[in-house]
Amino acid sequence: MNLPRSLSLALIAVPAFFASAAAFAHPKLLVSTPADKATVAAPATVELGFSETLMPQMSGADVVMTSMPGMPGMGPMKVNVKVVTSEDAKSLVVTPARPLGKGDYRVDWHVVSTDTHAVKGSLTFTVK
Repeated sequence: MNLPRSLSLALIAVPAFFASAAAFAHPKLLVSTPADKATVAAPATVELGFSETLMPQMSGADVVMTSMPGMPGMGPMKVNVKVVTSEDAKSLVVTPARPLGKGDYRVDWHVVSTDTHAVKGSLTFTVK
């Protein structure tokens, strides 16, 4: 079978384009528990699920209490947490040292995937 040269090149170039696009992908936050902007009972953990395998030693998260009922002048307070990656290394599991009290919280996360792409972001939730 003798294909025209342009068709032959296209059959090679298209798969190569999609393979290279995957190589340039950045980890994306796919799911969080609690969800962004949710109002929940105090969670025992905050879980962040990503689209790619993470490098545990270069990934982490902070939890900050941004407001507390009855304390209008309170500034942001960092919460003591332990952060580990899941067995498949696609999730961060953030466990507060003590139960979270009523108030508003921000989770600031930073991750690096195994292809060394770094991404950061944040989400918020309220404990009722």
